[in-house]
This record gives sequence, structure tokens and C-alpha cells, in this order.
Amino acid sequence: MQETGIRNGAFGADKFGLKNLKQVHWNLGAPQLYQYALIAGEAVLSADGALCADTGDFTGRSPKDKFTVRDATTEKMWWAGNQSITSEQFEALYQDFLKHAEGKTLFAQDLYGGADPSFQIKTRVYTELAWHSLFIRTLLIRPEASLLRDFVPELTMIDMPSFRADPKRHGVRSENVVAIDFARKIVLIGGSQYAGEMKKSVFTTLNYYLPAKGVMPMHCSANVGPKGDSAIFFGLSGTGKTTLSADPKRTLIGDDEHGWGNEGVFNFEGGCYAKCIKLSKEAEPEIHAASKRFGAVLENVVLDEDTRVPDFDDGSKTENTRSAYPLDFIPNASRTGRAGHPKNVVMLAADAFGVLPPIAKLTPAQAMYHFLSGYTAKVAGTERGLGNEPQPEFSTCFGSPFLPLDPSVYGNMLRELIAKHNVDCWLVNTGWTGGKYGTGSRMPIKVTRALLTAALDGSLRNVEFRTDKYFGFAVPTALPGVPSEILDPVNTWKDKAEFDKTARALVGMFQKNFSKFEAEVDADVRAAAPDLKLAAE
Repeated sequence: MQETGIRNGAFGADKFGLKNLKQVHWNLGAPQLYQYALIAGEAVLSADGALCADTGDFTGRSPKDKFTVRDATTEKMWWAGNQSITSEQFEALYQDFLKHAEGKTLFAQDLYGGADPSFQIKTRVYTELAWHSLFIRTLLIRPEASLLRDFVPELTMIDMPSFRADPKRHGVRSENVVAIDFARKIVLIGGSQYAGEMKKSVFTTLNYYLPAKGVMPMHCSANVGPKGDSAIFFGLSGTGKTTLSADPKRTLIGDDEHGWGNEGVFNFEGGCYAKCIKLSKEAEPEIHAASKRFGAVLENVVLDEDTRVPDFDDGSKTENTRSAYPLDFIPNASRTGRAGHPKNVVMLAADAFGVLPPIAKLTPAQAMYHFLSGYTAKVAGTERGLGNEPQPEFSTCFGSPFLPLDPSVYGNMLRELIAKHNVDCWLVNTGWTGGKYGTGSRMPIKVTRALLTAALDGSLRNVEFRTDKYFGFAVPTALPGVPSEILDPVNTWKDKAEFDKTARALVGMFQKNFSKFEAEVDADVRAAAPDLKLAAE
């Protein structure tokens, strides 16, 4: 077997059980991985030097194909939200992965999950695609080269899109599989070329181990102001986590995954993974610039046939086009990935029903209610089978597919941290105004940024608020530079009766979804629910 690159010779591929490999390329950087990817036809170059790859049939994660070993060590797993396989089924899958790898060339990366040395997990990732190796190298934290010769992984992942699982033999749903064994700290990914499965598997692992260490893992972006005032932004895909945290007046800590412990917040990753459909230089200059340079990895972005210039407006392959780039591609990104305790917690919802205000202030009980709800709305036309109307999506803790433990564990941790550090909490609608999707328009990003700036610098605390009659939270009535009518959504709708009908329907959706948490939360959180009786007054 041929091997290249810097590695720990005493802890090689054989320790994982890999044998009869053709080659292993260890810890290669972007130039070498570009070369291998281009020669193999895995990807093409954009005009700006980004590596552009298609992910085939899978243009996003497949949560229904994710399985966890159920054994004595996973008794505390949230099995209502996770799918299980037996230790025997995982072992059969593991052995079949090892057999499938024989004769192949693999790329290995030794990386860290977590910027805080006290809580990071040493992660080794084997991939059969060079561009996947570049992706995960970009998204996780890269150790200094001097540390690689002694690197011993705690978590090992093998990612082989050409592998096909056998549902009968392996106890899974299809040929596509993500399987995690927490006891052995092994992740197996097969059947999908969507690279995001790798980073989310590391996130899931940290979500499993960190709460016991007093750290709350969070699906959020984070930044910090010049006075050390950090902020975190919870949100599902497409709600603006990456966009809104990339603020030129604040230092970016990270765009997707963080921990909150005794010393403050820390990034889990070393890169960003931005949704780039309709990405523009005017609206998102930092992300746009980062996506058009050597070292960026573009997924499913359409290139002009002649010029190879990316067309970020073209969603013909998928609306879930992505750009992955190192964190330091953002000029004002943190070099440590760490900051103090947040002063503000922001929960982002892209409300395609157009009834949530652009910003609302939440009490701690309301914050826990909306955190457990994890609301956004999917827009008709972006996914198969959605029909003509927006569809609500409630993903508890803004990350249901990545939660190994019961949501109440994370919810209670957040509530305690908010109380301990006297944090202001906000709900921000980055979705629609003036009507639901198809009638209204997208919330102007200038309005969102102005409101967020006022929230983060403290000036929004001092304005007059009204109590929203549908949701019960506090909504500002005026802010300099923001049109007053947009702050009260009903004023932006031509048909006031239709607004009332739509708002009531959304309240009902919230209530129905939250019924599964009512037995696990305190009375004040239950009382924080939106109330149709109030809306009738």
C-alpha cells in the first residue's frame, strides 16, 4: 500500500481495520486535492477558481436513512426522534464497508471537532472522493502540521458514496446509509455524494457527548461585537444563520454549530457552509467573495457552459445549492473560534405564511417555547410534493435530526444559561411580509439587519413595544430607519381578514406541534404558547 502526506505512522488505516488498500493520501491540502478531484472527473473548476461538484441524486441530507446502534450505552437516546439498528447489524455493515474499501485509494484527514481544547473531539475521516476530503478539511478544524505525526483519533468516519447498503442484512431503509455507533465512536456513510452528511455526523456526536460535560451544543451561528458582546443565531436551513452572522461590524465566530459552556461559546467547525441560491454581491458581499476563490467548494451550482462563471440564481439542480469555504475567507472571522457568554440569543424563522413580525422580544419562557418548537416554513416549489401552499416545519431545538438526547435536555440547558447570564432573546422573521409566499414579498434584508443591529447594540430595548395578540410576545412599534407599517404584519396585507385567518391557522399549528412537549415543561412555558383566545379579544 502506498501512502503520502503527514501522518502518525504508528496509528494508520490498519487500526481501523482497513486492509489491502491501493493508496492512502493523508492530510492533503487544497492544491493536491484539487488535482486529484479534477483528474478523476469528480469536479470542475469555476472561472474564479472554486471547485464545483454535483452530488447526484442526493442534493441534501437523508434523515430517514440515518441509524444509531441501540445498546447498553445508548439507553438515554431520544429514540422517539432517532432510528435504531442492532450491534450485530452495525458490525455486518462495518465489515462490508471494510471489504468494499479493499483495492481503493482513500483520502484521510485528521481534524478537530470543537475549537475549545477541553471539549474537542479528534476526528479521522476517510473518503473515497478527493473533493469530499477537501470539504471535510474545510468544514472541521485543521490541526497544526506538527501535531499530525502524533494524532490518534477518538472518532473515526468512513465515507464511501459507491457503497450500497443491504436493508435486509444491515437493518436499514435503503441502499443509502448513515450509521453511528457511539460506543465504538464510528460513523459509516454510504450511498450518497452529499458531503453535508459528514459534518452533521460530527455535530450529532458532539450533541451526544457534550451535555454530560456541562456544554450545550447548538445548531446556530455566532458573532461577537467590538465590546465582546457575543450573539448566537438559531435557525433551520435557509433562515439566514450564515447571512446574518456575517456582519462586517462584528467578528464572525462561526456559521452553523457551536457549544456554550462555562467559559462562553466556541465554534465546532473551521469553515462555513452557506446556502447560495440567489447569492449576490450586494446582499451578501462577504459570502459572495468567499465563494468565488480558490479553496471554496461549490455543490450543485450551475456554471455557464462557456465562461464557467457560477449562476447563483439557477436552482435547476436544486434550491439547496451550497458553498463551503474556510472560516478565514471571511475577513473579520475569529481566529480562535471562541468568545464570551452571549448577550443576545436570536431565533430565526423564515415564515412563508407572512404573519410573524420582523422581530419580537421573548421572555425566557417564550424563548424556551420557541426553541423547542423550532419553527420555519418550507416554500412551495423548493421540494417535491409540497403543493402550492407553504408548509410549516417544526424541528425541535432548530436541529431535530441531530439530537441524540431528549429535546428537554437541550431546552433546559438553554433556559438555565439564559437566566444565569441575563440574556436578551429575540424571534426574527426572515421570511415573508405583505402576504404569504406567492402574494407577499421576502422581508427586506436591510430591515432585518437594521432591527438586528438595534437588538444587539441594546438600543431596541428602549423603544415602545406592543403585545402581539396572536403570539403574546413583545413587538417594537417604531424604530428609526425602519418603515413603521412593516413592524405590524397586518398593516402590510391588503386583505386584513385573510391575515387574521392565516395567523390563527399558524397559531393552531404551533399548538398542535407543542402538544408533545407539554408534559415535559413547566407551567410558565406552557403559558408562553400563542393563544387563540387572546386573538379573539
